[in-house]
Amino acid sequence: MDTFKQGYSIKDIQFWVIVTSLGLASVFVFAAMYSMQPLLPFFTEQFQISVSYASMSMSMTTLSVIFGLIVLGFLSDRHGRLVFIRFSIILTVLPFLFMPLTDSFFIIVVLRFIQGFAIAGVPAAALAYISEEIDHKSMGIATSLYISCNALGGTIGRLVMGYVTERFSWETAFFALAILGTIIFAIVWLLLPKSRNFAVNDRTIRKDMQGFWFHLNNPVLLKLFGLGIILQVSFTGMWSFIPYHLTEPPFSLSLKTISFIFLTYSLGIIGSPIASALAGKIGIHIVRTIGVFLLVIGILCTLSDSLFIVIVGLCIACLGFFSAHSLTSATVSRTATYQKGSASSLYLVSYYIGVAFGSTMLSPIWTLFHWSGIVSIAATLPIIYILFLNRTLRKQA
Repeated sequence: MDTFKQGYSIKDIQFWVIVTSLGLASVFVFAAMYSMQPLLPFFTEQFQISVSYASMSMSMTTLSVIFGLIVLGFLSDRHGRLVFIRFSIILTVLPFLFMPLTDSFFIIVVLRFIQGFAIAGVPAAALAYISEEIDHKSMGIATSLYISCNALGGTIGRLVMGYVTERFSWETAFFALAILGTIIFAIVWLLLPKSRNFAVNDRTIRKDMQGFWFHLNNPVLLKLFGLGIILQVSFTGMWSFIPYHLTEPPFSLSLKTISFIFLTYSLGIIGSPIASALAGKIGIHIVRTIGVFLLVIGILCTLSDSLFIVIVGLCIACLGFFSAHSLTSATVSRTATYQKGSASSLYLVSYYIGVAFGSTMLSPIWTLFHWSGIVSIAATLPIIYILFLNRTLRKQA
């Protein structure tokens, strides 16, 4: 029983079973979430719709994820983690089976909204499951590996959808993701251990909401939540509209070629652990600021007419974004003195608000000013905000 009270350590086989199972679950739900991003130009042409309408297949999913994080986070505190992780996967699979059967983009957007709520089940419960079942000395490794799988999932989703759509059809691509999800569901159902240390949260929903309000009245946390929004507005804006940019001259790339460029996103897998290691040596605020400047430098590189420089810029932007994001998340956890879980949830909510804004709210900028307009917004906002944040934090120190 001592093993379960203390949690599994890195030496236990169950540790690796948990990390593998949750990693696979994360890979699939994040692949599902970002699967539409490389297809936005394709759907604009296929369904004869506007850029703004096409981007709703991303933004409506994100809004639903935000709602799901709050609702399913509350429910997992009361009914356990395992059930929400399992059913999140299988309920994310189902819309992929129905979307290829319709010729209405409106129906696809509705199904994506439903899918977003299902996707939220894994991030809403997985980190809490890790904190309960993994020994605190091994928790950092487990969490880093899980977050790395988020980036890996985003890479796989974009790559599979772009490549399979170009090679076969978008319907085949959706069915391929559904098959992948079904296999992962079976693995997680069979392997992920039952919770041993879960304790029912007997707080009322009113108490939880009071915790949210408490955090929103903390000026430092509020500014960190704002940074989460700004980072994602820039990063998601870049990735949502770069496929449109690369299909135009002087690049004129095919969808299949663009899908391989999304491999640069995989630098997020190493960005988080590198940033954590450096933060311990030179300070979390310094490394976070460096991360934001790398993001901006990478975005500015995409203005080049050289495809090589554009790809290098995307790599730099990914490294900078995930470094800044992981350290901002860590700072939120350190700053919160009360109900740390709800503070982390609010950061995730702000993070996905940024995703929604970056995928849809920048559409008019693309329509009016094309790629130079997107870059202007995506590069300017983070610089202004990080300078404002650092200045105010110094004053409060």
